[in-house]
Amino acid sequence: MMETKKIKNIFTEGRIDPAFISDSIAKHATKTSIGGHSIFLGQVRADEIDGKKVAAIEYTSHVDMALEKMTSIREDIFAKYPLTCMHVHHSLGSIKAGEICLFVFTSSAHRKAAIDACTECVERIKAELPVWGKEIFEGEGYQWKVNQ
Repeated sequence: MMETKKIKNIFTEGRIDPAFISDSIAKHATKTSIGGHSIFLGQVRADEIDGKKVAAIEYTSHVDMALEKMTSIREDIFAKYPLTCMHVHHSLGSIKAGEICLFVFTSSAHRKAAIDACTECVERIKAELPVWGKEIFEGEGYQWKVNQ
C-alpha cells in the first residue's frame, strides 16, 4: 500500500502578520528539547528600477504544484538535518513595500542544524517553487520580478 504524503498549505493570502510570527515563536516555549531556532523573514523592498519605485509585489503561484514541491523540499531537509520542526509561510496576492511575504522558521536541539536548514529551505524556495512576483510600481506599470 502506498503511503500518502501530508501536504501542508504554506500559502497565506496577503501579508504575513507580525502577530502571527510572534505567536508562532511563543508556541515553541513549551518544547523544551529545542535549543535553537532560526528564522528568515522576507520583506518587500521599495526598490527603484529605471526611475520608478516599487510600491508592492503581487505574488501568484501554481498552488498545487508549489505545495507538492514544498512537500518534497520539506522531506529532503528533514532527512538531512535533525530538526524538531519547520514552518514555512508564503504570501499570495498584493504585498506592500515593508510588509512580510515569507516566513521560514526552523527548530532543533542545536543551533547549527536550525540555521543551516533554514538557509537551505529559503534558497530552495527561491530557486524551485513555482511562485511569481509582479513588481507593481508607484503610479502605474509593473515588471515580473527576478528572484535573487
